[in-house]
Amino acid sequence: MRALLERDEVSPGQPNDFGNTPLFLAAQCGHEGVVKALLERGEVNPGQPNDCGNTPLLLAAQGRHQGVVKALLERDEVDPDKPDNDGDTPLSHAAQGQHEAVIKILLRRRDVNPGTPARWARTPLMVAAKGGHGEVVKLLLKREEVNPNMQDYHGSTPLTLAAEFNMRMW
Repeated sequence: MRALLERDEVSPGQPNDFGNTPLFLAAQCGHEGVVKALLERGEVNPGQPNDCGNTPLLLAAQGRHQGVVKALLERDEVDPDKPDNDGDTPLSHAAQGQHEAVIKILLRRRDVNPGTPARWARTPLMVAAKGGHGEVVKLLLKREEVNPNMQDYHGSTPLTLAAEFNMRMW
């Protein structure tokens, strides 16, 4: 990796047929050292989405890669609340997968709004409640932007989603 990055003619920002650059793939796999090495190159844009609207941050958050999330959040080009093409944010993906450590990192940022609805008008709280992720629900409820009575497109609230889909929150 280092030998390739030391060559001027190697373009680390070159996407493959799916719009994924080496940074996307390294972030998705949680290769923190590779991500940091790629971020040292000026032509690498860590805020650029791929064809699906995914950003390296979203993929790292989805994969529970705390170190990669932290490294990407250090860059000004990275919007920590940028949704993908479905409207899901890095926080939505982390809430769906019960990634508490990543959620804590994202919630430390003032530019992350945990009350923003995504796909089907579901907030991260709704996603966590539907999945039975009680600890994530507790984390999200600590933020004032989170409305525990917000309804999705079907009129469901976090409580109705939790009651319908699981009992693990007890």
